[in-house]
Amino acid sequence: MDFELIKSKKLKKFKNINHGFFNSSGGVSSGIYKSLNCGIGSNDNKKNVIKNLNIVSKKINAKKKIVLLSQLHSNKIYFTNKFTKKKLLGDGLATRTRGLAIGILTADCAPILFFDHKKSIIGAIHAGWKGAYKKIGNKMISFFKKKGSKISDITAVIGPCISQENYEIKNDFKMKFLKQSPKNKKHFKQVKNKIFFDLKGYIFRQLKIAGINNIEIIKKDTFNQKNNFFSARRSLKKKINDYGRNISIIMIK
Repeated sequence: MDFELIKSKKLKKFKNINHGFFNSSGGVSSGIYKSLNCGIGSNDNKKNVIKNLNIVSKKINAKKKIVLLSQLHSNKIYFTNKFTKKKLLGDGLATRTRGLAIGILTADCAPILFFDHKKSIIGAIHAGWKGAYKKIGNKMISFFKKKGSKISDITAVIGPCISQENYEIKNDFKMKFLKQSPKNKKHFKQVKNKIFFDLKGYIFRQLKIAGINNIEIIKKDTFNQKNNFFSARRSLKKKINDYGRNISIIMIK
């Protein structure tokens, strides 16, 4: 399958960064990991995963290895200035270092890329419902502010994730969010006796409340097989016990 790289219209305007949201196309893995599986934590052949990461590096002209995290649905963020073999447990990365690519792995959760064009700071976060609920996006914004960013200079892009129509949840999940704020009701939809959650809408609203106006949503549903993304929920529905990971990446040139 041909390589597919999705670009943000807002981030594409800035000529001093490279970025991209990659789906499952264009790699070397096979079977349920076909083909651009970038998940070191998956049960795929590790040599194939490393080859896939190298393919991604070349595609965005990264001169160094991609900095990744051992993700755990938290709101933990690291500021990094070099590649490290040390295991970074968390769900967000930020850097000012030129040529250092930072990446996030997802399979239905939302990847969010940040860029301050004045201070030349980039950020990437993994926001599943747990991280979003813990306001990881707000934490990244606070992180940028501590580095001198003005809110008006920050662009945020919510990448491909599961759509509301495919994100069925239980009532206790809904109650948790309503307890956080009654206004969260707008992010839930009931169809007959089923409840569905709008993850990207919830994240978008959080970012807006935090003061960011430059926000873009990439409207690609990872659950829908025709879009060629890895999807944890789709794999679960098919009773497949593992799945590949999509990578989203950003780098200052």
